[in-house]
Amino acid sequence: QVMLAESGGGLVQAGGSLRLSCVLSGRTFSSYAMGWFRQAPGKQREFVATIDRSGGTKSYADSVKGRFTISRDNAKSTVYLQMNTLKPEDTATYYCAAGAAALGRVGTTQGWYGNWGQGTQVTVSS
Repeated sequence: QVMLAESGGGLVQAGGSLRLSCVLSGRTFSSYAMGWFRQAPGKQREFVATIDRSGGTKSYADSVKGRFTISRDNAKSTVYLQMNTLKPEDTATYYCAAGAAALGRVGTTQGWYGNWGQGTQVTVSS
């Protein structure tokens, strides 16, 4: 059974940075493509970023491109989301997700992922 645990959320001022982490346990991390999604109050969960099993393929939502960076450390079974130049509209609960996939494949939709973490709150004050 795959378990995902996010950490690193918090309160930050606009223009600041945070790094989220998500550790996968229960299965072999390198077998999974990983993704980050977020959900703001009253809104639907939306795609943020994804990375393939090797870290060689990445994709980002237009709203975070150039500000957020997804990366992974397969030796530590951890995926990261470095968030820079944060804006109040980035305020949301951030979720990591894992999807079993072939090398090079990434997913930008929720249904592509079979495993989800509990989420970590990010609040950006203006």
